[in-house]
Amino acid sequence: MKYSVVIERDEDGVYVASIPEFPGCHTQAKNLNDLISRIREATKLYLEEMGKEDEKRGFVGIRILGVTSSEP
Repeated sequence: MKYSVVIERDEDGVYVASIPEFPGCHTQAKNLNDLISRIREATKLYLEEMGKEDEKRGFVGIRILGVTSSEP
């Protein structure tokens, strides 16, 4: 099975990965190689803990939202 992984970098330069299909399934690492290894492990643990995969769930997409500040 394949899952979408969202990867971000925080203000300290640490990489953070999450899987939108699985709430609470996320991890972090200082480099991308470790991050990928860790998110694979987190996914396996999530699936073991949650039991059978829910086939109705699925990643829909990501949108970029622009918001302007209206400071007085």
